[in-house]
Amino acid sequence: LPANKDIAILENGQFVKYDYAKGEVNFDGAGEWMMVFNEVKLYDERETYKDFAMKVENYVGGVMVPRLFKTNVGDIYTTNMIDSAIDVEVGTELAPNATGVLTTAGDGAEMIWKVVKVYTMADGQAAVKLQRIK
Repeated sequence: LPANKDIAILENGQFVKYDYAKGEVNFDGAGEWMMVFNEVKLYDERETYKDFAMKVENYVGGVMVPRLFKTNVGDIYTTNMIDSAIDVEVGTELAPNATGVLTTAGDGAEMIWKVVKVYTMADGQAAVKLQRIK
């Protein structure tokens, strides 16, 4: 499904929902949170992408169609897509916020990820390893 016309950027590791009723990907549909995971294609060897993001201005007619993955309880992955305003440590529980970025999980969160390791990615960015617990 195409992304909602008001979404200007979608980054790998961000969460969105398939909203079949509206025929779009958005942040407030009735479906389950799914992780954006698009293949990075570099057509010029001089280009590099430190953080891959789909930008609406790079797509014909401004229509982005992200590839999404369903996650399951027990899944583990590494990301830097967490709210920079929060301090994380091992044991912190995170959930997608209204823009699909992980932040402190509140009561009633549909999906919860637990920080199992805090470390640095290969390119020097701060990151966390997460395990889905709900």
